Amino acid sequence: MYLIVGLGNPSSKYENTRHNVGFDTIDYLAWKNNISINVKKHRALIGKGIINGQKVILAKPQTYMNLSGESVREIVNYYNINPDKELLVIFDDISLAVGRIRIRKKGSAGGHNGIKNIILQLGTQDFARIKIGVGEKPVYMDLVDYVLGYFSKEERVNINKAIEHAAESTEFILQDDFNQAMNLYN
Repeated sequence: MYLIVGLGNPSSKYENTRHNVGFDTIDYLAWKNNISINVKKHRALIGKGIINGQKVILAKPQTYMNLSGESVREIVNYYNINPDKELLVIFDDISLAVGRIRIRKKGSAGGHNGIKNIILQLGTQDFARIKIGVGEKPVYMDLVDYVLGYFSKEERVNINKAIEHAAESTEFILQDDFNQAMNLYN
């Protein structure tokens, strides 16, 4: 079983913000694969299904971004998920241009508080991740205001394409073709 986690903040107030592209990607994967994300369990919204022949759990932690690891840890422990082989986390990255994605097998938090908390809670940074670029914050803006802000119409077109690419990458990763995903989309 594979756990695919999209990071974001709960409530309609944060829908379609830069910080919620992880949630948006999970919603897209669910739609594309006919998986309902309708179970509230482990402080997350969860859906179970099959993607490319692989059993998956799609999860959107409801603990708010900075405490995402608490929910992820509960799911990992309950389903006996091996993080370095069966966990994929999808999240926003301000160091990437809007619409770019970067796939990694493991790595540091890179300043992302949601990833920092997952690393803290799991005790490892050895888990796969897909970063979706939301662009660098303007110097005049506060970081929190920026990541909780919305995309322009032009940016939204690029983000929607990035979400599709992240979903396609996920399908390669589920087939143990991590290198193909990185070659095509990094």
